[in-house]
Amino acid sequence: MTVLACLMLAGCAGIKLDEKRAASLRLATDAGWQRLDLDAGTFVLAAFSPPGLRQTDTLTIYIEGDGLAWMDATMPSLDPTPLDPLALRLALRDASDKAVYLARPCQYVTGEDRRGCEKKYWTSHRFSPEVVAAGNLAVSRMKARHGANKITLVGYSGGGAVAALVAARRDDVALLITVAGNLDHAAWTSSHRLSPLSGSLNPADAWRALQEVPQRHYIGGRDTIVGEGVARAYAARFEKNKAPPITLIPEFDHHCCWDDIWPGIVNSRFGAIQPDDNRALLKD
Repeated sequence: MTVLACLMLAGCAGIKLDEKRAASLRLATDAGWQRLDLDAGTFVLAAFSPPGLRQTDTLTIYIEGDGLAWMDATMPSLDPTPLDPLALRLALRDASDKAVYLARPCQYVTGEDRRGCEKKYWTSHRFSPEVVAAGNLAVSRMKARHGANKITLVGYSGGGAVAALVAARRDDVALLITVAGNLDHAAWTSSHRLSPLSGSLNPADAWRALQEVPQRHYIGGRDTIVGEGVARAYAARFEKNKAPPITLIPEFDHHCCWDDIWPGIVNSRFGAIQPDDNRALLKD
């Protein structure tokens, strides 16, 4: 009976996860965004673009976070599709009409499109050379699809690491933006006493290639997942006069409440936010 009960509970938990994943996908489809499944070498990457977006000189590409990488401290997830896709929510709140969304490997894909989906690619190898190469190829395909000359990359959490590593390999990045970005995973794993991400590239190590890339990094003062120290460790790698600016919003954490103020940030062209501006931005 105990075994049966456990199996039933596991089945119920799986159903609830599937429902949450489906709900996160509906955020894009309910907004009328078109789905694309991009052949990106090792992986097929899911992407979404808004209706009516055809040609634009500068395309903004939002890159999702790590998603549901772990079920608990010791058990990797079978499917890293995010239950709360913050990068997607930010993309949907971007009123520039020049924004698209790119998921990470193995998120939102099923069947044959799950090729290459080994658990290491959302755990120890989440920023591996093959993950970065796939992201870079997908960015190029989205850029070509919309006839863009330049791109702005916006990455959330682990998507910030991918965005930075992709930017380090390109010469067409007009702006690199991260929100709660894991920009120095060595500092991150050390601060949380986690196992090193042994199969992953570290954005902080790419500082030389990123020195000339315009960038800004937004961090929540209450973020206990990827805190201010990670961004500061990344910025400390740069030459002093080229260190990228970091904007700290004291009352925000890893999830809350970035999508509330995002229209104001986009309208400011990803500028600095002063503490007194937060309430005004929330009205947008």
